[in-house]
Amino acid sequence: MKIKKAILVSACFVLVCALPSLAQQKGQWVPGQFGLNAGVIPDPGVTYANLAVNYSADQLNGPAGNSVPGITGNYSFWADENIFYYVPNHKFLGGYFMPYVALTYASGELVADIPGNNLSAGGGGSGFGDMYVQPLNLGWHVGERVDFNAGYAFVAPTGRYTAGASNNVGSGYWGNDITSGTTFYITKNKGTSANLATAWEIHGQRTVASVPAGQLSNKTPGQAFTIEWGLGQVLPLKKDLSRLLQVGLVGYDQWQVSSNSGTVIVAGIPAPASRIPYYSVHAIGVQSNFILPAKDLLFFFKYYDEYRAKARPQGRTIVFGLNWTLRIPKPQAAKP
Repeated sequence: MKIKKAILVSACFVLVCALPSLAQQKGQWVPGQFGLNAGVIPDPGVTYANLAVNYSADQLNGPAGNSVPGITGNYSFWADENIFYYVPNHKFLGGYFMPYVALTYASGELVADIPGNNLSAGGGGSGFGDMYVQPLNLGWHVGERVDFNAGYAFVAPTGRYTAGASNNVGSGYWGNDITSGTTFYITKNKGTSANLATAWEIHGQRTVASVPAGQLSNKTPGQAFTIEWGLGQVLPLKKDLSRLLQVGLVGYDQWQVSSNSGTVIVAGIPAPASRIPYYSVHAIGVQSNFILPAKDLLFFFKYYDEYRAKARPQGRTIVFGLNWTLRIPKPQAAKP
């Protein structure tokens, strides 16, 4: 049996926990959700994935990538994802139709101090976040060495959001995403793989409030592009391949690629949102998967350290969880 047949899909999404922050710049897509097996297609049936992600940072960087002086504190959030895939047994356009939905519960906290200006800021909240829906998602096996998927998704602003509030858990605007995932099997037995996932975010308009005056204005966040990559190796823990360990190097890179539009209020004076600097972030880390092929079950853990960030926090991301597939139809038992 080729190792590929024992690998489950391990690509999951998490929606941003939109908490208040000083000069915070982040899109709706929290990077770190893909790594190994980015292009793998779930078996026909229903796949459930549970993913917990923690992001924490104690450094806020300016547009040049340097820590902003005089600001101390921390920014962190937890999000628990429940993701449901459905893959029919019949092909469509030569591939597999694999739509899914992600329901998220999020909580987070911001504590920051600016001693030189006698200012401080704090906030936090918890609740159900925005909903991620991918109604169009297709996956193909391309020859013997490539798995590829591509799709369209939207983010519905179902999470709590009030302009200027300190306990928001939603982004406050609609989003549209164009996504892709690719897995290239380097070795013939498909145990060694190179993986790449991409996401292009297009954002809708959001109402924002100035601090502390509370004046309202409208801003449309700029578009963002994310790539997530991984190099992995499967190691059999038992000779019959009933237990597998997959380990690898993973990373992510995210950039704002177009300017913000609309208006923001600075010191009570309206200013073009396009003046807000572009953000970016880069991280590298490790991933391990424990796979039980006969049970269609996979447990995963990932750790990322951000080594470069501009106009946003710089910190670390931890992701862990599981995937389980209920095959429909059930596979036939092997004849003796």
